[in-house]
Amino acid sequence: MSTAAPSRPDHASPRTSRPPRFSGRAPARPTPAAAFHSVSAATAVLLTLVAIGAALHEPVLIPPLAASAALVHAAPTLPLAQPRSVVVGHLLGAAVGYAALATGGSNAWVAAVAAGLALALTTFARTPHSAACATAVVIVLQTPEPTRFVPLLFGSTVLLVLTGYAGSRIRRGSPRYPAYWW
Repeated sequence: MSTAAPSRPDHASPRTSRPPRFSGRAPARPTPAAAFHSVSAATAVLLTLVAIGAALHEPVLIPPLAASAALVHAAPTLPLAQPRSVVVGHLLGAAVGYAALATGGSNAWVAAVAAGLALALTTFARTPHSAACATAVVIVLQTPEPTRFVPLLFGSTVLLVLTGYAGSRIRRGSPRYPAYWW
């Protein structure tokens, strides 16, 4: 007795509709207006950080903040983009970075461990923010003075959140930011 399903001719097989081969589950492409709005808002806040840094003679724009701006302005509904994750995540990443720097010194090995520890801490604290891991790396590798760096980092993250809030209210139909504050 055979347990195999009876074979059917090709013309009798049910047709299933499949998405195009490479489309996957990626989100829909934004409208040109939405893309322009997100890119413009992110660029404007990053240029503002550069201007603040120039006025203070201190680099304020660091790569992790550019990543945060991209999350806040291009994916405002994600948990990683919420104010709690942006602000607290970066501060936790900074704390881990300075602790790792004090413990192991400034080298790539310590920076890698600091990134992993920052990820663990932000996950445990329910403040997931991938850019915060990069903040820990920047601190270990560049050894910025904490009394200047941390207040600038805090102010920068608050500015990112506020511009995300304002930007989401300027354009009609855009997702409201934030999805939650805390």
